[in-house]
Amino acid sequence: MPDADNMTPLAAPSPAALPPPRSRRLAHFLAVFGPGLVVMLADTDVGSVITAGQSGVQWGSRLLAVQFVLMPILYLVQELTVRLGIATGRGHGELIRDTFGPFWAWVSAAGLGIATVGALLTEFSGVAGVGALYGLPRGLTLPIAAAALLAVVLTGSYRRVERAAIAVGLFELAFFFVAWAAHPDPHALAVGTVQIPLTNPDYVYLVAANIGAVIMPWMVFYQQSAVADKRLKPEHFTAARWDTAVGAVVTQLVMAAVLIACAATIGRAHPNAALNTVGEMAGALTPFLGTTMGNAVFGAGVLGAGMVAAIVASLALAWGLGEVTGYRRSLEYRPLQARWFYGVYAACVIGGAVFVGFWPDLVALNVGVQVMNALLLPLVLGFLIALARRALPPAWRLRGWYYAVVVVVATVTCALGVFGGFSGAGLLG
Repeated sequence: MPDADNMTPLAAPSPAALPPPRSRRLAHFLAVFGPGLVVMLADTDVGSVITAGQSGVQWGSRLLAVQFVLMPILYLVQELTVRLGIATGRGHGELIRDTFGPFWAWVSAAGLGIATVGALLTEFSGVAGVGALYGLPRGLTLPIAAAALLAVVLTGSYRRVERAAIAVGLFELAFFFVAWAAHPDPHALAVGTVQIPLTNPDYVYLVAANIGAVIMPWMVFYQQSAVADKRLKPEHFTAARWDTAVGAVVTQLVMAAVLIACAATIGRAHPNAALNTVGEMAGALTPFLGTTMGNAVFGAGVLGAGMVAAIVASLALAWGLGEVTGYRRSLEYRPLQARWFYGVYAACVIGGAVFVGFWPDLVALNVGVQVMNALLLPLVLGFLIALARRALPPAWRLRGWYYAVVVVVATVTCALGVFGGFSGAGLLG
């Protein structure tokens, strides 16, 4: 394998280049736009929605500030994946393998596998929960969802998959209507936001869960591989960063909307309610939104969140394993040209649907899955920063104040996530 220090640097975007006309600039941006928004819509998955809802029920708006603080943190993390993907033209797993060797590539892939399994269990449980709102059995909803997910990806075109994922994921915007319909008290929201009980282990545990709900291993693998698969070049870097920034803001506003809605309704009436399933959350919102409206709007949001996250997490694992083992991996290949790539994706989708079909209550693990993601942060962010220092060509390498900011932010985020996960679980004194 080539040594990272001997890689031929790609030329950074030339500042002297003349900007294209406005219409061409818009077309340029729209051509680049996609990977960042897709991965961010997937970030607000079923587990994240339930974690945000539980945060609002138990702590009112005391965890609202966390959602906004996580916006720039999420952007910093995913911007590194964009930088690595564009500057090297390689996916995350492949870059780790070529830079640090096969052992560390497999370690990273193992973390990806664990996170993907946890994500898929929550996504399909959420889909089954939405079906249950309308009296539909899991035996019907899960096969339909799995078939739809297979149909989207087996087209053999990255752009088709991207457009379908965005279309499905935009159903998450329904949560903004849920928050508006809950009629939150602005004064109560403002007062609660500045009350931060960091000495309470239950609060810190949910802080860790919210961190894990925002930064997940499969997001890193997906966006870097998608950037490489889309063949984005150095001249696309600025537009790709905007794509990531817009996505980071949207996903955290969705999380904030869910938290506000649950704090203003369920949290006010039943502050000790334990909401572990989609059905419980929808049912608790029904008295405030009405049965028809509550089920329709909340169900649409959860369905969009679960389906887009299932696509992204499954593709991330298929890409990641391919980058470590070397099998063909691209949505530009037809299924028969990349059997292992599509086979891993299909196994994730079908396996997740079958597993949830037999054990439907796994969605109760939602908050725990997000905390697990927080505990994996040192591995995920450690590799990202190490790659940014060693694998990037000199013109793209992190340096100066920006490097210092990234290191400090990553260190604090990892420390808070790990400490919160262990202390909230009662594993620290």
